[in-house]
Amino acid sequence: MTQLPNDRAATIEDVARAAGVSRAAVSKVLRDAYGVSPAMRKRVAEAIDQLEYRPRVAARAMRGSSYTLGIEIPDFRNPFFAKILEGATQALQDSNYQLIVAPAEARNREGYRAIEALIDRQVDGVIGIAPLVTRSWLEALARRTPVVMFGRHDLSERYDTVAGDDEVGARAVMDHLFELGHDRIVHLTIDAVATEQHLHTPHGVRLQSYLTAMEESGRGRFAQVARADDGQEFAYQVVRDLLRAGERPTAIFAAHDELAIGALRVIHEFGVDISVVGYDDVPIAAHPALSLSSVDQNGELMGARAVELLLERVQGRTEAVHEMFTPTLRVRGSSRPPAVG
Repeated sequence: MTQLPNDRAATIEDVARAAGVSRAAVSKVLRDAYGVSPAMRKRVAEAIDQLEYRPRVAARAMRGSSYTLGIEIPDFRNPFFAKILEGATQALQDSNYQLIVAPAEARNREGYRAIEALIDRQVDGVIGIAPLVTRSWLEALARRTPVVMFGRHDLSERYDTVAGDDEVGARAVMDHLFELGHDRIVHLTIDAVATEQHLHTPHGVRLQSYLTAMEESGRGRFAQVARADDGQEFAYQVVRDLLRAGERPTAIFAAHDELAIGALRVIHEFGVDISVVGYDDVPIAAHPALSLSSVDQNGELMGARAVELLLERVQGRTEAVHEMFTPTLRVRGSSRPPAVG
């Protein structure tokens, strides 16, 4: 067994030396990063057990703070994420910290690589907008780096979460459309992976709330889910195909405003009377030319709160905090009673 002088605590360098690998390799194993071979993982795990190495967030104080916080963003095209960034930036205005922004990988936007890139740059903590990153991976990461996850509904004891109450928001949309007299309501959402019920993602919760509301109101036979990739253009194509096929819903509940704006464009081109309600209340939603009814999630406040929680983590708080913001439906001209006849 490898002996350490003076019974000192093992370091990551000690682990690397005992395992016969580089310090970077040990770091990758600790982060459960991609590309680590089973053999290397086994050697590092054995060295960790042998040396009783325990990575601690406190060790960051020994190397000194970088005074940087990282935030991973899944899609820069969505204006809602700009609202989050605005709130986060404002929260840091009077501090010594600088925000580093990393975009998620373009292909699937899960966020693993972007978060790892931030960690490799030794940020003092990470805010992630990554609903598809696994909880186990995040909990392993949070043992070494303060983490606040945005928009997740899981209740980990290792990391904090800031989220909007998507069930309340979706229910407000459905109640509004029901009160206007709509029965044939289509839910326009994103791909199936991002809405799987067991993941409790924001879009998954909104989808399930839509289906539940339709069923409980006796409109279950009219329930219809249309899926599009993120972005106005993809929503435009899906709704265009829907209308060309002869489908004529009286209303569309879009899972976020980019989808809603794409739907409005098709409705305008076809000259049909279909109500649209979005989600996120991005700035352009209130423009008179658009007048999009939408759910306001308080994006700026949520972004600021995520930063506050992360700074608390950096300063030593270990108890998990899970905050839920109550959204508000902003009713505008895009939602109205269905046309008669």
